[in-house]
Amino acid sequence: MLNKLKSVRAFLTIGLILSIVFSIYSAYYKIKYWGFNFAPRKVTDVWTIEEHISFVPTGDNIRLSIARPLSVAGFKILDENIIAPGYKIEKKDQRIEISSNPKKSLQDIYYRILLYDNVDSRGKIEAQKPSSPKLPVMDEKTEALAQQIIEMATQEKGDIVQQVVSLFGQNPPNGVVLSFIPEPRTDKAVVQAIIDILALKGVPARLVRGIRLEKGKKTLNLDVMFEAYLDGMWKIYNPQTGKKGLPSNFIVFQRGGNSLVDVEGGTDSITKFSVMKSIRSSFRMAGHRAEISQSRNLFDYSIYSLPLHEQNTLKWLMIFPLAILVVVLMRNVVGLQTMGTFTPMLIAMSLVETGFCAGLICFSVILASGLLIRAGLSKLNLLLVPRISAVVIFVILIIQILSVVGYHWKSNIALSALAFPIIIMAWVIERASITWEEDGAVNATKEIIYSVLVAIITYFVIVNEYIRHIMFAFNEFNLVILFIVMLLGTYTGYRLTELKRFAPLVNKGKK
Repeated sequence: MLNKLKSVRAFLTIGLILSIVFSIYSAYYKIKYWGFNFAPRKVTDVWTIEEHISFVPTGDNIRLSIARPLSVAGFKILDENIIAPGYKIEKKDQRIEISSNPKKSLQDIYYRILLYDNVDSRGKIEAQKPSSPKLPVMDEKTEALAQQIIEMATQEKGDIVQQVVSLFGQNPPNGVVLSFIPEPRTDKAVVQAIIDILALKGVPARLVRGIRLEKGKKTLNLDVMFEAYLDGMWKIYNPQTGKKGLPSNFIVFQRGGNSLVDVEGGTDSITKFSVMKSIRSSFRMAGHRAEISQSRNLFDYSIYSLPLHEQNTLKWLMIFPLAILVVVLMRNVVGLQTMGTFTPMLIAMSLVETGFCAGLICFSVILASGLLIRAGLSKLNLLLVPRISAVVIFVILIIQILSVVGYHWKSNIALSALAFPIIIMAWVIERASITWEEDGAVNATKEIIYSVLVAIITYFVIVNEYIRHIMFAFNEFNLVILFIVMLLGTYTGYRLTELKRFAPLVNKGKK
């Protein structure tokens, strides 16, 4: 018998280890590829960028070429659409081509893209070494200013690019630098001047245009940055501060000399940008992330693809195994005697619906009233089934009375009675009464107190928002709980309450 028990424990231990390994890997997979998180209410910022292009047709065939956010910009695309009725649309890697027959009235075209999950892609994308930069065409005066700027930049801190940017960003502005920048001194003109200086120093550089993701932003012009090729890779710089690196809220639309929007067959074109921010839950975004990670089929056959109503139901089912584990620990390890095996768990579930204080008060009232009624029924010597049936009817009547009283007195405590399972309450009353008759009032009171105590402990476990979220998002942990419960079923040692009970015998043996 002992050898058989050892083999069962060994089998269950192996199962527990395998379930732990599987659960850890599954949780890692969900976090990495589906965007899950151990924190509840984790949300994802979804940015909507809308580009509005308006122009006046000239009467010729219309053709537009619009730059798309570059794939190396770090963000993932949730959705992309173009509102251009009557136009033919063709999407390419970096641009969108729109064409149409001649139009007459003012034309409005909208390009909208939804982005999420900014991922740092710096240094992860290989770039071919560019050819030597083309030297800018300058007159003698401008060339002399450029050489003077190059000499002055060597006195600044940072790498070769940051030295030039630092010189251009001095406050008050350097007179030589101001003379070098052509009028009007826009952000684009400043960046182009920096690129020209870097070209004279043999450093390839290019213009970068994009938009900063700021809630409610509206602008006619894109934000300007620039890239320089150093140490075998393109590095992006802020032209105002010289800070290296792509900002986390910056989406790149265009690099180099390519235009943002080309319009043929139209004049007086105006491009406006607007940015909107929305929030979506991680569960709602998990399907999109799964599709990108090529695990869509796996996601479609998970519980997270079910309708929200069914998911909300399963959230409670997923917490049941943990509640069961608490009851098993209290009974088999601690040694608390409760009324039934899972009555405390059902009471705890009812307390979640009623509220802690209101539920305990209502439970106590129903239990006390039911015990008094059950004591009266025992004197009638009724058979078991009719007696329990009578208790059920009395419990229903008590709940009705409490509900009416609660409604008229506007008491939430009385109205909480509706949340307690009628059959469970009737069984608790019957079990307590039988224990009272067979083992005495002390043992019956202990069972009631221990049952309520275990129910309270279980309540605080399952009501925790973090625990409920983890058990639903990473439901594979229920496999671990399953093997732990089965291993506890092989436990044959002393319970904690028994250690205290047999302590006098141990002390006597020592003497």
